[in-house]
Amino acid sequence: MEITGPMHDRFDEVLTPEAMGFVETLQREFNARRLELLAARQARQEELSAGGTLGFLPETAGIRDGDWKVAPPAPGLEDRRVEITGPVDRKMTINALNSGAKVWLADFEDANSPLWDNCVLGQLNLREALDRTIDFETGGKAYALKPDAELATIVVRPRGWHLEEKHAIVDGQPTSASLFDFGLYFFHCAARQIAKGGGPYFYLPKMESHLEARLWNDVFNKAQDLLGIARGTIRATVLIETYPAAFEMEEILYELREHSAGLNAGRWDYLFSVIKKFRTRGREFLLPERNAVTMTAPFMRAYTELLVRTCHKRGAHAIGGMAAFIPSRRDAEVNAIALDKVRNDKTRESGDGFDGSWVAHPDLVPICREVFDGVLGSRPNQLDRLREDVDVTAADLLNVSATPGQITETGLRANVDVALRYLAAWMGGLGAVAIHNLMEDAATAEISRSQIWQWIHNGIELDDTKQVVTKELVEQIIGEELAKIAEEPGYDKELYGQAEALFKEVALDDDFAEFLTLPAYARMP
Repeated sequence: MEITGPMHDRFDEVLTPEAMGFVETLQREFNARRLELLAARQARQEELSAGGTLGFLPETAGIRDGDWKVAPPAPGLEDRRVEITGPVDRKMTINALNSGAKVWLADFEDANSPLWDNCVLGQLNLREALDRTIDFETGGKAYALKPDAELATIVVRPRGWHLEEKHAIVDGQPTSASLFDFGLYFFHCAARQIAKGGGPYFYLPKMESHLEARLWNDVFNKAQDLLGIARGTIRATVLIETYPAAFEMEEILYELREHSAGLNAGRWDYLFSVIKKFRTRGREFLLPERNAVTMTAPFMRAYTELLVRTCHKRGAHAIGGMAAFIPSRRDAEVNAIALDKVRNDKTRESGDGFDGSWVAHPDLVPICREVFDGVLGSRPNQLDRLREDVDVTAADLLNVSATPGQITETGLRANVDVALRYLAAWMGGLGAVAIHNLMEDAATAEISRSQIWQWIHNGIELDDTKQVVTKELVEQIIGEELAKIAEEPGYDKELYGQAEALFKEVALDDDFAEFLTLPAYARMP
């Protein structure tokens, strides 16, 4: 393996010859299959764009009808009533572990801007966190782990199968970012976690089929064998955040059953995937503007209830979606309204049978914990709620057209504004960004730009102004929204210039970029 990124202070502690050799072995054995599976994604997309649809797979009916269970919950993952998410920088690492949450999703993916430094230093931060030696100081304020306190269980989310790490080259090709992130963490930290009574745990993003889960399972077995760790020690929770994966939940659990820790309802990426998969199909799969789509929409209810039933039928945890609100220190009225919405959201999830849920900010941990405490009491989960009353069909999952809401100029402008602000921050090295009291990450930026692409290419008329959404209209709005942002403190002309060019590429080009992070990453040093 050749490392082409700069070797800064302490990088040699992460990028050791032994660790790089471990990643290289995984890359050589599994990258060809990864590329084949990505080609299969593209073939399925072409079928959908040509008029095809999604459904439960007839060839795997035996799995859905079979009598099997996943492995029992692993140490440190029995109780997951509150999980906090965030990038792996030093401040977030300390705050997340101190937050009182049961689990921290340490994110190398949508909440992380994959600058070389972020990816390598994030690995160092996690190692120091497990050793309880991590500290941080900024603005005269010092951060450290609470001594002798029970810290959140670390669960790492590597980047998805579609991404590559261009600074690590094997046989002339970039390394899979999934294998790079997973491999480094597993090599350095698996034994550390086991020694503390837990294990190496992961969240797996963006999968579209059970065959992609099978690949992860084979990677896990190889990694455990290479380091002399018993098979089944790794546990992984899969985010059901793509439309195709919703039709293969049981098969995904089955492929990972020895290593499975359950499924998560990745709501924001799921909405993006709905738009992406059927973007050329007119009003049949047309969603209203982003802020109008709630979890009570019929197709979203079908998705979440099926997830709970599927998980509990197989003895797996069902983890709810993100509460993205960022509390304001200045506006009590905004806080009161937003916190009421958070409480209602978590009440719905806990009532539906979820075993826990996500928050984006430490201040939301007490609310989420209180709601789930009210349902769980002293029990660690509600796996005994089998939800046999749930009967979800493929038609229920596909019932997008029944979603209430409008498409307005206000919604169009909001999509432009959020995407520009987020992309500027992402290019500057921030992957989780507070915008208008919400924590935005790559998933919400994807919704913003893909909705605009869909509206343009399907000739959608705005409900309020009756204007048809065209490239020319969007370009006009981009200019107007940028002018507003330019008046704000901290405006960076260079970063917003990059954001504008990137946004126009992924929202206005005739060809749809599968993920905005692909052309964005190509622009990164």
